[in-house]
Amino acid sequence: MLQIIITLAIYIALVIPVGNYMYHIATNRKTFADPVFNRIDRMMYKVCRIKGEGMTWKQYAISLLMTNAVMVFAGYFILRVQGILLANPNQIEGMEPTLSFNTIISFMTNTNLQHYAGESGLSYLSQMVVITFMMFTSAATGYAACMAFCRGITGNSKGVGNFYEDVIRITTRILLPFSIVIGILLIWQGVPQTLAGTATVETIEGRLQDIAMGPVAALESIKHLGTNGGGFFGANSSTPFENPTIISNLIELYSMMLLPGACVITFGKMAAERKKEKTGNAVAKIKRNVTCFGSQGRTIFAAMSILFLVGLTVCYLAEKSGNPLLAEAGLDQTVGNMEGKEVRFGVAQSALFTTTTTSFTTGTVNNMHDSLTPLGGMIPMLHMMLNCVFGGKGVGLMNMIMYVILAVFLCGLMIGRTPEYLNKKIEGKEMKLVAIVLIIHPLLILGFSALAVMTGAGQEGITNPGFHGLSQVLYEYASSAANNGSGFEGLADNTYFWNITTGLAMFFGRYIAMIAQLAIAGSFLAKRRVNETVGTLRTDNVLFVFILVFVVYIFAALTFFPALALGPIAEHLVLWMP
Repeated sequence: MLQIIITLAIYIALVIPVGNYMYHIATNRKTFADPVFNRIDRMMYKVCRIKGEGMTWKQYAISLLMTNAVMVFAGYFILRVQGILLANPNQIEGMEPTLSFNTIISFMTNTNLQHYAGESGLSYLSQMVVITFMMFTSAATGYAACMAFCRGITGNSKGVGNFYEDVIRITTRILLPFSIVIGILLIWQGVPQTLAGTATVETIEGRLQDIAMGPVAALESIKHLGTNGGGFFGANSSTPFENPTIISNLIELYSMMLLPGACVITFGKMAAERKKEKTGNAVAKIKRNVTCFGSQGRTIFAAMSILFLVGLTVCYLAEKSGNPLLAEAGLDQTVGNMEGKEVRFGVAQSALFTTTTTSFTTGTVNNMHDSLTPLGGMIPMLHMMLNCVFGGKGVGLMNMIMYVILAVFLCGLMIGRTPEYLNKKIEGKEMKLVAIVLIIHPLLILGFSALAVMTGAGQEGITNPGFHGLSQVLYEYASSAANNGSGFEGLADNTYFWNITTGLAMFFGRYIAMIAQLAIAGSFLAKRRVNETVGTLRTDNVLFVFILVFVVYIFAALTFFPALALGPIAEHLVLWMP
């Protein structure tokens, strides 16, 4: 437990300055790095003919979709013909059509679900030009949408910003420099970074073994920083070539946690700003103490932290309890359930990594989730179903604000007042859009899961009978809809059915919610501020933190509990109460 506490304490110390830095970038304020990055940005604006004009939410959404569409078509083409292109020392052939569709949708939506083994399914060119490139662009797209959303919700600008300008600034000032530093640290810890082909070595048993290598460190750095997931190797961050030491494990943990937490701080600071108010002929500035989080950001960060810590505690205790069947067989379970875990990480760091990767929707794994205990495996599944426990690439913040608006609306109904948030009235239009965001996610997970278990094509991929088989299906679609990318990996999922259905879940899970959220931001931006009164519900105190947490859990119980009861909960009861 001390390992986990110290790790999280260091994270809080790191996330505050990064959040402050992101706030300056989102609001075009000066930073210490401007002398270098201003020149790079101006050159890119000139080459791309970007004038930096403000956009409406519709223009922003259209620009986002069109840019992503161009990259999807280009990436799909490269995957299909990679066998005849350069940088392919291992002579890997082009991808099959449905697998190419699934892969390109997966990486463009920041999901990084892999129905293939990275070291044998992709050439070095595809790893760099398609996979690594899209890890940058998909993350930048998500963070840009989040910044536009924050501008609209807080109403501190005339528009939601310029999409192209946001993507460039986020890439050049955050993703590129941070990933270079992280990549160097990973190389220091032993992660390979080479363009050499597979090495054949003689083992101590006197046999020959092929060892795959490649530009691993470059992919690993942006994979975690951009909350992408996936991996250069099929075994992901459980293999020593991606995650060799406890220090590299901490580097990868902090990389995936840093920017989603910083987005909450950025929002809190933007919400704490106040415009100039005119008093007669004089212009007076209202000064407000802007703390490191901001009062609104502090509330959301606290609610997310409670959800995260509850899940982490359950996951850790479940794994620490071990497997009763193995104990009955005479195997030592005092150290907990070590099945599928790396000895160099143990139960504590495995539980922390598992909870983090699915809370921050990164999708990387340092242990095999399919071998977790039933309740230990339910936590990552539940957090992907919630999709608001910090989340990834700014999307977690946007989803949590949907729950904030829902909580404010429900409280307003109970006291008979028009609900307000950040001095803006919440009306029917906003609630309809919030309903779309909150309903589409469970619809994709439960709808596709039902289709999988009721059709022959879906059942063919299920390799485990009974409750665990259902858990694998639920996990696969929860990971797809939440744009996470991790998996129980017990499914035979490289088939037409699984490639197409998970591809659709990733696509709709990403873009329907994002467009609706941008529409909410545009609606908030157009509203006039209303004055606070004694009856206004405060959304920046401890009471609202607990209201928000309960609303999230109640919504999850109403939508997902029946499915969870048939999967991991039933499996747990059978395991412990035969």
